[in-house]
Amino acid sequence: MENKKNVTPGTTVTRNLEDLIKTTDNVYESIVVISKRANQLSAETKEELNKKLEEFASYTDNLEEIFENREQIEISKHYEKLPKPTLIATQEFIDGKIYYRNPKKENKI
Repeated sequence: MENKKNVTPGTTVTRNLEDLIKTTDNVYESIVVISKRANQLSAETKEELNKKLEEFASYTDNLEEIFENREQIEISKHYEKLPKPTLIATQEFIDGKIYYRNPKKENKI
């Protein structure tokens, strides 16, 4: 299992509004950037999890196999413990690790 190196807390943290508007000068624009990045992270994580769980896919209706598959349970627990995509995206935004552009601002120059 890949462990992504990040220092994102696993729980909700109160953020300073000044940190969020430092680069965009607009809290709503910052939230849009963060939400789009969170959607990307969520899709990547879901795809990665589905690939790992495909190995355990059972096309028969054997009830004993479903309850005895400890590896699948451990993989699921690992992904449940990961920080939420919104928290990761917010930390990336504050750290300046997200590249974004606003075409409307670029055209006004």
